[in-house]
Amino acid sequence: PPDQHAHDRHNAGFWFIDALLRHYPGQMRPDAKFLGDVGEVRIGTQVVRLLKPMTYMNRSGQSVGALARFYRLEPADILVAYDELDLMPGSARLKLGGSSTHNGLRDIIAALGSKDFYRLRLGINHPGDRNQVVDYVLHPPGKAEQEKIDDAIARGLAILPVLVRDGAEKAMHRLHTDG
Repeated sequence: PPDQHAHDRHNAGFWFIDALLRHYPGQMRPDAKFLGDVGEVRIGTQVVRLLKPMTYMNRSGQSVGALARFYRLEPADILVAYDELDLMPGSARLKLGGSSTHNGLRDIIAALGSKDFYRLRLGINHPGDRNQVVDYVLHPPGKAEQEKIDDAIARGLAILPVLVRDGAEKAMHRLHTDG
């Protein structure tokens, strides 16, 4: 949550929401009951709720769980956008469910009691040594790497109308074959 981390790789999910808000009219506002900033946009005829947890990444489940309980959302109604060490910068992948070594996702799984939510995985690459991961994700990418991450975010943003209108299978096909 501190502003000092706003440009760090670990904030790729927030960058996705920021891009979404530039494309679709909407704004975020703090909401204590959800432990984060919330907003909504309209994509086609569908209202899409947005959440930026203001807990630390490893406690994202507290925020996501609170929102899911309040709005009675099923896990499959949720899309979590996040940084993915196992993908190269510029890669974006959409999937339903699965396990994860990402601590934020593990906390969300625990809070929802399910791993069956959608994930938009935004590649940031791995530093090569597991002992360097924390330092790596808590620092900004270089200019060329940031451009690739921004491209992945743009491709993720482009498939949102497909996801909302036509479902995940078509959105996955489009994202995975177009880039």
